[in-house]
Amino acid sequence: MKLTFGEKIRNLREDADMNQTQLGNAVGMTQRKISYIECGKYEPGIDDIVSLCKFFKVSADFLLGVDD
Repeated sequence: MKLTFGEKIRNLREDADMNQTQLGNAVGMTQRKISYIECGKYEPGIDDIVSLCKFFKVSADFLLGVDD
């Protein structure tokens, strides 16, 4: 089963033992925005994707489901 973008972000965040506020602070987003991304209510822009990729050291292909 393929994970959604938000599910991947949630898993990466939990693997890093962070809460949404901590992740938001680390990547320049609010806790609410992280929450909305994780539950699929917000589609992140390119800048958001780049920030998350850099922070978690993963490729955009991985987050976007191109290459799992």
